[in-house]
Amino acid sequence: MATEDKNRATAAAILPLVGGAANVSSIAHCMTRLRLGLHDRSLVDDQALKAVPAVMGVVEDDTYQIVLGPGTVARVTPEFEQLVEEGKAAAPEPAPVSASAPADELAAQGAAIKAARKAKNSTPFKLFLRKIANIFVPLIPALIGCGIIAGLNGLLVNLGWLTSVTPALAAMASGFMALIAVFVGFNTAKEFGGTPILGGAVAAIIVFPGVANIEAFGQKLSPGQGGVLGALGAAVLAVYVEKWCRRWVPEALDVLVTPTLTVLVSGLVTIFGLMYVAGEISTAIGTFADWLLSNGGAGAGFVLGGLFLPLVMLGLHQALIPIHTTLIEQQGYTVLLPILAMAGAGQVGAAAAVYFRLPRNESIRRTIKSALPAGLLGVGEPLIYGVSLPLGRPFITACVGGAFGSGFIGLFNQLGDKVGSTAIGPSGWALFPLLDGNHGLGTTIAIYGGGLLVGYLAGFLATYFFGFSKDLLTEFNVSQEPTASTVTATGGPTSPTTGPDSPAKEPAGV
Repeated sequence: MATEDKNRATAAAILPLVGGAANVSSIAHCMTRLRLGLHDRSLVDDQALKAVPAVMGVVEDDTYQIVLGPGTVARVTPEFEQLVEEGKAAAPEPAPVSASAPADELAAQGAAIKAARKAKNSTPFKLFLRKIANIFVPLIPALIGCGIIAGLNGLLVNLGWLTSVTPALAAMASGFMALIAVFVGFNTAKEFGGTPILGGAVAAIIVFPGVANIEAFGQKLSPGQGGVLGALGAAVLAVYVEKWCRRWVPEALDVLVTPTLTVLVSGLVTIFGLMYVAGEISTAIGTFADWLLSNGGAGAGFVLGGLFLPLVMLGLHQALIPIHTTLIEQQGYTVLLPILAMAGAGQVGAAAAVYFRLPRNESIRRTIKSALPAGLLGVGEPLIYGVSLPLGRPFITACVGGAFGSGFIGLFNQLGDKVGSTAIGPSGWALFPLLDGNHGLGTTIAIYGGGLLVGYLAGFLATYFFGFSKDLLTEFNVSQEPTASTVTATGGPTSPTTGPDSPAKEPAGV
């Protein structure tokens, strides 16, 4: 089957299982997940979705998220969007619905479920972090591409090869980072409800070379001062100024006055306030990261790596995205990402231990075999939601494994060997092309590879010896029975999965 046909077939298989085109209110995707806004969550067939071959798992948040993996999700999403458009265009006009008691009850029940889920995931802090993620996640492909080119260019420069080409590669690698503030401003205004191009225009002031002739707080400004944090603040301010203008400026003058006042007011505040303040904050972030790893070393790495997966489960890891980006702007790489990436190594080690501890449970072992390659490449959702989290203890021991791997890299940071990533997004083996440091690429790769091995080994040992109680082993280390019930989708394992035709995702309830 051709790739295009395969992607369309996946989209066509998913659509009816989420309630059809009429039930889809919004469509988006991130690095690994198709994110759907749904009118009625009760119309989704979770178990059938998990049985679709391309689906690695599902996650419920403010949107319904279908884990498809990197690459696949970017190809399936356009096909899905097209099918939804075709389905809505072909749908007949809805017939009037009688106000019968059962219909009213069903509607009320659906509304109540939707409201409860929305309330659970819509705290102000989570909504703010979600907006931050929506600003930076679209930039990740460019960060990855430019980061890999930067690594390739650095290698060629060190080897003295292709000297006529390396300047061009340097321009390709640096061009995006030189203007990243503009893209952040554009996305920020879009996310906060303003005119995107005005947000980009105000943020562009930060990287304009002419700001070097301006003095603020007794100091000369420098182009790029404040970085992405300054762009973020400038664009948010521009949105509020624009909204104020829309409210008070007469409609006849709106097209002239509103954009002018938005850029003028926000630009002046940015130049004579935000650039300096954001620059100080950015410098403090870089200084603190260096101090933390130089002094905390293994201990700091252990804590960061051990807590990262719980942060991901709570959605709080999104707060780290602008920090990573700020460090990349300042130092050329973020020292935090390789440390946090060890959390995935702990998951891989834990999954391998589960595989050996449950030799009779063919279904869970199939899940691990199918999800392990993605886990090695840094895509952890299938292992998290498919194996460790539903089982309970293995999730904790996986965090322990990640903590040891992070502690290993943190120790070398304390000894003076920095290990960083020139972009954000990938982890696991996929991070190797993006590695950079202060003591040569060979040393950097060796330290990162050592951290992965430590994470794998610690996650395996912790899970093998401490990841299972006697009751859990008794419950799960059994041969499959056709009549046995599946693990519940709430994460509370109840009994072995069904017979030989059971999908690999079922044991974890993802």
